[in-house]
Amino acid sequence: MTIKNQGYPSPFSFRNIRLFILFRVLFNARFYYPVFSVLFLDYGLTLSQFALLNTVWAATIVLAEIPSGALADILGRTILLRFAGSLMVIELLLLMIVPIGASPMLFYVFLINRILSGLAEAAASGADEALAYDTLALHDMTDRWPEVLKRQMQAQSCAFLLVMVLGAVVYDPSLMQTLVMSVGMNLEVTRETVIRLPVLLSLINALVLWAALWFLQEPKRKQQDDTERGQKTVLLRALSITWETAVWVTKTPFVAFVILFGLLLDASARMLITMASQYYRLIEIPEAWFGVLGALLALLGFATPSLAHWLGLHKEKTVLAFLGGMTFLGLIGMSYAWPTWGLLPAVLVFSQLSLVGFLTSHYLNERASSARRATALSFKGLAFNMGYGAIGIFYALLLSHLQKEQRQDEAVKTQVFAESLGWFPWSFLIVFLFLVVFAYLSYRKSTQKTG
Repeated sequence: MTIKNQGYPSPFSFRNIRLFILFRVLFNARFYYPVFSVLFLDYGLTLSQFALLNTVWAATIVLAEIPSGALADILGRTILLRFAGSLMVIELLLLMIVPIGASPMLFYVFLINRILSGLAEAAASGADEALAYDTLALHDMTDRWPEVLKRQMQAQSCAFLLVMVLGAVVYDPSLMQTLVMSVGMNLEVTRETVIRLPVLLSLINALVLWAALWFLQEPKRKQQDDTERGQKTVLLRALSITWETAVWVTKTPFVAFVILFGLLLDASARMLITMASQYYRLIEIPEAWFGVLGALLALLGFATPSLAHWLGLHKEKTVLAFLGGMTFLGLIGMSYAWPTWGLLPAVLVFSQLSLVGFLTSHYLNERASSARRATALSFKGLAFNMGYGAIGIFYALLLSHLQKEQRQDEAVKTQVFAESLGWFPWSFLIVFLFLVVFAYLSYRKSTQKTG
């Protein structure tokens, strides 16, 4: 049963909607993002270890994604979100206490960090959107979901603007030394001094988020009898809803191809965003500008929701051609690594990530029932992270293949990274065309059966 939207002229009148936006903002506002790969390397990790850790992160999400989505549909979305917030606090605490410098201990602490981070991502994936969408559905306001997504992306862009600027500023020793001296403090600021500052700011965000999550309210949904809530029953119900959703996805071609194409577009862009700071170094951008660039890219978040909403009004083939062409052109441009001007193709690649997120959320929430919504969204998250994990494995192998010298100095890392960029556009094009042909053949087969 739904409650008509009398007395609720705006979806933002609901606490759950406001907290959904706050969750998306704080959960993703990591102050180390502008220096992500550089931070890991400066802690003492190698480039290959960094790629491997990101693969472990994605693999953890893959393994936990579907169970967490089913548990969110059964036990409640608020439980999974609070669990995710708790894991976020712990993973950042680990980075605050681990000794800096290359050592086996460093790698294993980062390994635990990536596993906890992956579990947090899996717990949150699907549960946050399902809670917000069901809140609107309860009041017969699901037609306002694009409006919520637009506001969420704009709020996240504002937070990202702050994160990218402040995260880069606190990571610049010379700039921080100037700031310290300007307030009359006689302290020496070194690289070792500033390494943990972006992590500390992210930890503060995590603590604020953890406290806010206790104000969430579970939307009323049809529940089974309390006698069915034993541990064994929960497990069986989780397996049942997972299987039913998997069958639904495979028997709904539109949903299946939304996930597959989204996987390809997301993985291509996300791997390069992960290496953004390394790319900026390659195209001769000073480190002090990393945050400014991230802030300028964040400003695109005010335009991309409107563009995504406009794209959503067009046929899916038009949307697919637009996103595929945009990504391919961006990857081609980035492979040339033009000094400074290499930022332009990077904008094409990085901005399409938010477009893909908006459109896949719109398409899937529109077609999934409330009883399986979090699970369906978890299937999307599973696919996306399997794609990211796969590209991470291939990328690590590619880096090893291109690594012709045993040295691990900065010049060698930069040369190997530059060579690796040329592999992205053509790999993307081959897989994209394969999916287009596969989708076309599947569509023809389905129309012949109905005919």
